[in-house]
Amino acid sequence: MFGALPTVRIGWLLPLLGVQLRVEPLGGFFMVLTGAVAVAAGLYWIGYSRHEGFGAVPLTALPVFVVTLLAVPAAGSVTTFLFAWELMALTSLVLVLTDQQRSEVRSAALIYAVMTQLGFLTLLLGMVILAATTDDVFARIGAVPDGVRNTVFVLTLIGFGSKAGLLPLHAWLPRAHPEAPSPVSALLSAAMVNLGVYGIIRIDMQLLGPGPRWWALTLLAVGGVSAVYGVLQASVATDLKRLLAYSTTENIGLITLGLGAAMLLAGAGSQPAAAVALTAALLHLIAHSAFKSLGFFAAGSVLAATGLRDLDRLGGLVRRMPLTTALFGVAALGAAGLPLGAGFVSEWLLIQSLINARPGDDVTIALVTPLAVAAVALTAGLGVAAMVKAFGFGFLARPRSDAAAAARESPDTMIAAMALPAAACVVLAVVPGAVAPMLNRVIATVPVFGDSPALGVFVRLPGLDASMAPGLLAAALAAAVLLVAIGSRWRSRRRPAPATVPLWACGADELTPRMQYTATSFAQPLQQVFDDVLRFDTGVEVSGQAPSTYVVDRIAYRARIADVIEDRWYTPVTRAVGAAAQLVRRAHTGSVHLYLAYGAIGVLIALLVAR
Repeated sequence: MFGALPTVRIGWLLPLLGVQLRVEPLGGFFMVLTGAVAVAAGLYWIGYSRHEGFGAVPLTALPVFVVTLLAVPAAGSVTTFLFAWELMALTSLVLVLTDQQRSEVRSAALIYAVMTQLGFLTLLLGMVILAATTDDVFARIGAVPDGVRNTVFVLTLIGFGSKAGLLPLHAWLPRAHPEAPSPVSALLSAAMVNLGVYGIIRIDMQLLGPGPRWWALTLLAVGGVSAVYGVLQASVATDLKRLLAYSTTENIGLITLGLGAAMLLAGAGSQPAAAVALTAALLHLIAHSAFKSLGFFAAGSVLAATGLRDLDRLGGLVRRMPLTTALFGVAALGAAGLPLGAGFVSEWLLIQSLINARPGDDVTIALVTPLAVAAVALTAGLGVAAMVKAFGFGFLARPRSDAAAAARESPDTMIAAMALPAAACVVLAVVPGAVAPMLNRVIATVPVFGDSPALGVFVRLPGLDASMAPGLLAAALAAAVLLVAIGSRWRSRRRPAPATVPLWACGADELTPRMQYTATSFAQPLQQVFDDVLRFDTGVEVSGQAPSTYVVDRIAYRARIADVIEDRWYTPVTRAVGAAAQLVRRAHTGSVHLYLAYGAIGVLIALLVAR
């Protein structure tokens, strides 16, 4: 992180080329980020595994997974990078399958395995083309022909995008994250998906860049669509961990949008705005790792205490689990992007880079930047709604089930683990300058970018007319809260003694939890507004008692929000692959003579082609 370390080569570990490790500022940045999440996850794992009773396989796979997460940004060659990348995918799959007795877990693991291997194939092809054109060692990769650069960019973007959960390659993320153990979910969402972003910066921006303008426009489009779609799904989700998983797609989309904006503005000669956009992307990467790991830890505590992830059945946890409630509130504030939240400064920087782009006569920038601002603004607004729903209906009001009413606070080790990312969230919200030296070293390694913003007590943007003081905002808010508390206490002394009277409940004898709003009803206006995107499936089934159908026996209400991309794109492809597999099975009859005939036909075709 503070400079390149000597190259380490382990020749015996891989045949022919060996393993080559070289830690540079960019790789060191991601290693520090991964290590911080891993420390908190390891501490959380102690209390969580005691409650869940994990076996030897997940207990062994977790540290191996962390090692692979650290090995990817430390890789100094194409071969080492691909080797570590595949080990990361395999160990994460083992951890997702921890509770493999459940059919939902097996289904999620299957989708994750297919998606990650398809992404690896495209990544393998792109990296092999790059190594064959130049060199296997990153430090010796030089100029690449334009045609090869464009091909490698497309292939690697698909591979890295599938790991980062970008649309339309996100289908594994809202399935695998909820079904994995919560500390594993935190590592997947706050560490592993970051490496997809690392790949885009390392390969596409550092080694291949600066690229043509359509590269930047592609990143902007993919990032913007991913952010909006992810936050839409999060705002209507009722599964707490699924909501957090879609929030990951949203935030990685914002980060990718920031990278695309940085490339576009740098190519147009607006280096100050480009540096601000890149700083926003990297700062939001840190913030996302902090508040998302905290969010999954808190969701795991709720799951361990209640056995529930459904927000419609939670509630009232603020009294039963006050520490977990407060810590999840810190995570929700950061994910909402509100002032004093971990994500506020980075989103503000991203907006400032876009509105201060100063396109001049550049028509593309004049058209693209307002659309990007609109996408970020819409994402921020819907993100607030999603986090208000998660916090309000999951932790406040009255318990909506017996399990929520009987919840108990998490063990001390889990609370201590949650306190670590919570402290990071507070630092990023109030003193973002604490990470400024690290960001400056990383930005200096990316070509054609200007000076980084000054992240001190005042956040100043060089070359742009904008500044902010998050520390002063925090101090002003604390002073306002203190004044309100003093005023309220002073007025309470002058009030008459309170009297207890029966509550008017519109004729009802008693208020019950069923009279409260639910997370589903809270999201209904959004479902109606964005019905074309969300495809909300509802229905009422009424069954009568035999022999008369006029006497109602049962009324069932069905509500399901499908992933449109998965239903429209992946389901037809899956069916087509299944049909093709059935045709292939017919060719395998078990006859040796038939297999010999297949071989003869293959040799004949090869001879004809070679001729």
